[in-house]
Amino acid sequence: MTDATPKPNTDATTQSAAETAAPLATPPDRLSTTPSSPHFDEELLTRGIGIRFNGVEKTNVEEYCVSEGWVRLVAGTAKDRKGNPMTVKLKGQVVPYFRDLAEQG
Repeated sequence: MTDATPKPNTDATTQSAAETAAPLATPPDRLSTTPSSPHFDEELLTRGIGIRFNGVEKTNVEEYCVSEGWVRLVAGTAKDRKGNPMTVKLKGQVVPYFRDLAEQG
């Protein structure tokens, strides 16, 4: 009897692992600075991400989504009942970029 199960291709697995280890050239579609969010990614945040919203640099962005075209900005020093900063969701053109790539080029 012959074994008809296909053998895994080790070259493809090492290639995909190498691709995932390489740093991204473009930021993700959606990212959040809140650790409880499913869109939180500490590695990307420590790398440094800048946001241009409608052509203006924003430094108080809590969360963004490029495909849906919105950002969630911190609204002053007000807190909600759980102690999180109050946010405002604005719609417009969102352009995220990595700060380390912007400094190099």
